[in-house]
Amino acid sequence: MREEIIGAVRAAGVVGAGGAGFPTHTKINASVDVVIANGAECEPLLRTNQHLMAVESKKIVQGLKLVMDATGAKRGYIGLKSKYEAAMANLTTAVSSLGYSSIELFILPDFYPAGDEQVLVHEVTGRIVPEGGIPLNVGAVVSNVETLMNVAQAVTGQPVVDKYVTITGAVRTPVTLKVPVGTKVSDLIALAGGPTVQPYALIDGGPMMGKLTSPQATVTKTTGGIIVLPVQHSLVVQKETDWNAIANRAKAVCCNCMACTDVCPRHLLGHSLEPHRVMQVIGRSQFSDTDTVTRAFLCSECGACDTFGCSMGLSPRRVNAELKRQLSKAGMKNPHRRQPLAAKAQREFRRIPTKRLVARLGLTAYDVKAPLQMEEPPVQAVEIALSQHIGAPAKPTVQIGDLVKRGDVIADIPEGALGARVHASITGKVVSINDRIGIRAV
Repeated sequence: MREEIIGAVRAAGVVGAGGAGFPTHTKINASVDVVIANGAECEPLLRTNQHLMAVESKKIVQGLKLVMDATGAKRGYIGLKSKYEAAMANLTTAVSSLGYSSIELFILPDFYPAGDEQVLVHEVTGRIVPEGGIPLNVGAVVSNVETLMNVAQAVTGQPVVDKYVTITGAVRTPVTLKVPVGTKVSDLIALAGGPTVQPYALIDGGPMMGKLTSPQATVTKTTGGIIVLPVQHSLVVQKETDWNAIANRAKAVCCNCMACTDVCPRHLLGHSLEPHRVMQVIGRSQFSDTDTVTRAFLCSECGACDTFGCSMGLSPRRVNAELKRQLSKAGMKNPHRRQPLAAKAQREFRRIPTKRLVARLGLTAYDVKAPLQMEEPPVQAVEIALSQHIGAPAKPTVQIGDLVKRGDVIADIPEGALGARVHASITGKVVSINDRIGIRAV
């Protein structure tokens, strides 16, 4: 049973749908005592997971039970917020109708970042993942609810060829769509009625951790949302600011008030990350203080420090990200592996309320419903990335000119590598192969 589940998940090309895209067949090839379905969806404006929990409740519960069977877990939890009323009701019904007494809902407060897997593990189990660790270190596996739906479909032979995406912000009709993997972002914007501002910028993902992207980018297995914003919006300006400006501001302005550290979720879990001390290193150019500098590795880059903590417009997150990049380039690895003794006593009172975060980000006008449209829109061409997951890019198994059917394998995992299979998301002809495989309907 266990090997069959893992094999089906591998064959279907399932990866984490809500994060960096870790191959799920590798993730569930473990032994734990608890599996947590992540339905917190803590990024403002995104609606995908809450819609899926409401309309695909049974598949999500089945997928959770399959992962429990694969890992040997005795308990399963679905972590979601109380404001997701339809999801709560339908998931409760699904658990009851399937008779899974080992699965229960865990209701979370409406705060950011409830969906951070280490935060979620602590909320649900009370356990604290060690510094530089993963939930597996404390006997847990965390999986996004869309990933679990894909697991349930995988055991029936259905590969991952579609993605649910919220298109919102400055568009005429905010909407959540089911689209083929490889659909162009420009097509998504058109399906949402087009932009309401010109010129506009695009964020792939949520406003906190999402990255700027272009209309020519394509949907991957990890795309959760596309947010359209005016180019002059503060979020866009912040994400476009280059590293030199970030560093110079840190040197000139930071007064070490500790506001960034006070709201840091990892610090509040008891990790030894103190963003204000890392900022001190930048300000004083004390890069020989490797003990402090390397604590940047502990940063999850959630953005709580700069969007909600710092009142001076500084970005400890960007500082940490750049330090991690430079340290990794120099061949250094995270030396901090301490097991925290306990979470900070003040943690409960320093959670970031989502509504306040939305207001702080200047997104209140865009915090609107984005209803789910289940009918998949017709797409005539896709460009499917070979690297849309952690690990090695998939290796093409097709050639230009080949005719493929929706669901056919078009790229496979390189031998001996960590990776995921890639499948055709539409029926058509292969028209290009580079870092993406282009398919056009015929």
